[in-house]
This record gives sequence, structure tokens and C-alpha cells, in this order.
Amino acid sequence: MLQLTNLTKKYNDITVVNNITLNVKRGEIFGLLGPNGAGKSTTVSMISTVLTPTSGSITIDNKSLREKPIEIKKIMGIVPQDLALYQALSAKENLEFFGSLYGLSGKKLKNRTNEVLEIIELQDKKNQDVAELSGGMKRRVNIGVALMNDPKLLILDEPTVGIDPQSRNHILETVKKLNQDRGMTVIYTSHYMEEVEYLCKNVAIIDHGSLIALGTKEELKQSLAACDTLTVNFSEASEGALKQLNRIPGISKVNIEGNQISMLVSTNDKNVIEIVDEIKKLGIKLTSFKYEEVNLESIFLQITGKALRG
Repeated sequence: MLQLTNLTKKYNDITVVNNITLNVKRGEIFGLLGPNGAGKSTTVSMISTVLTPTSGSITIDNKSLREKPIEIKKIMGIVPQDLALYQALSAKENLEFFGSLYGLSGKKLKNRTNEVLEIIELQDKKNQDVAELSGGMKRRVNIGVALMNDPKLLILDEPTVGIDPQSRNHILETVKKLNQDRGMTVIYTSHYMEEVEYLCKNVAIIDHGSLIALGTKEELKQSLAACDTLTVNFSEASEGALKQLNRIPGISKVNIEGNQISMLVSTNDKNVIEIVDEIKKLGIKLTSFKYEEVNLESIFLQITGKALRG
């Protein structure tokens, strides 16, 4: 659905996006991540035709964006990070106005407006001015605008910033439903790792304008040799036994505080139960253990060394 080839954006001598190449498959939700100032918003702006690339190419639905921008705009929906709504118009009027810009009119415009109001679940607020809606409802109208042309490709740039948990959950479920029920391809950028982990199979991580990682969470984990965490509590253990923990295959970076041991574990050769059994064989009497699989945020931090919300 989307192919970026050597995509580059420069402002004089400053390179904001540097030679990015990636593919987004038709019908997938693709996560685009990066610290603030990494170049991801510039990348999204080039895909959405707001900015013109300095060099490189963008192909959407097998069409060149440079050669056929009008055709591509007809199949693409953009949800910008900042609200792009008329505050003095109602939710319904905003949808109708932006729908008319896509060429909808008459019965088609009316029917599509009602369909979108159902998708964003704002039928009961449709006649209320946007200025009077909550932040979460405004975000939902913002998404509704991008859905008026029933796009094949939907781009959401941090759509849940500054909203309540209930509205955030509604947006996530809406995105997932659009993808599952309609086969809509989605590009999703977010500062919240748990959102990307919930929605996306494949992710790209951009830093300093360059693509530094690409793949599934499992692929990134394997390429980094990223480790899970095993924490055990014990009632009895000799000093000699504790010193032998590092010798167990799959265990590294052991930290002991009181009666608690935290360690990084790799489950490539042995599963966590087998590792726990090895610990017991040393004569360490365990009272409990907790296993935490590495998540996307820890992978991100290993790759970039930066907190994403920074």
C-alpha cells in the first residue's frame, strides 16, 4: 500500500529525514515511532502531501505521489496531531463540510455523514458545536473527518494526545475495527508505546532523521538480543549458590537485594520454567517468582537511549 524509497527532506544544510526506505503492506496497522524531533512528523507530512520531499519517492496504492497526487488524496485520510476542525460548527456540520471537499453531495453526503457518526459514536452529540465538546469527543470528530472519503490508507499522527482513558480506548478500538472489518491500512504514530504494541504488528523506529530499526517486536528483540526480566523471592540460599546464578544458561545481570533476586533472562534455549528449575537445583528455596517479557518501550530505549515522551 505504501512504499518509501530513499525519502529525504532537507532545509538548507539541515537534513531532517535522511534516506528512509520502507514498505507498509496492504491491510496492516503499521507503527511509526521516534523521539521528539526524530523526523517522524516530517515523514508523515511528506506522505500526506503537506511537504514535498527533497529527494526520493513515495508510492501509494501502486501510484507515484509525485505524478498522481490528486488520485492518491482521494483514497487517503489524514488525522493530524493538532485538531483541524471548525469550532463554531457542529460535529455533523464539520463532517458535511469536509465530506463536500471530497466531492460528496446530496444523499451520498448525508448517508456517509450518518455512517461516520455511528463509527465515532457521536450520533447523540451531532448537533452540538465542536467548541462545546470534550477533548476526547473533538478527537473523535477529527478522526471522523478523515473517514468521510472511506479511505484505503488512514494516517493517524498521535491521535490520543491529551484525552481521557475512556476516549483513548474508544479510538484504539475504532482503529482496530476499521482495520479488521474494512481492511483499512493504517499508519499510526504515538508517544504511547502500549498503544503501538496493542495495535501494530510491524514498527519502524526513526531517530535523527534516519530509519534505525524495522520489523516486528520479536524481530527487534532478537536483533538486539533484548532480554526479559525474571524476579524471584527466596527464603533460604547460601552465598555460594547465589554466586552460581550467572552460570545458568540464559541468565545475565543478576541483582540481589535482601531476599529478592532480579535477573535478565533469555528464553532462546530454555523456557522460564526450566530456568526456575535450574535455580532451585542450586539449593535456593523460592517463595515466588515473576516473569516480565520485554516490551516495546524497553526495546525502544535500548535502540535510541531516549525516553519517547521526553
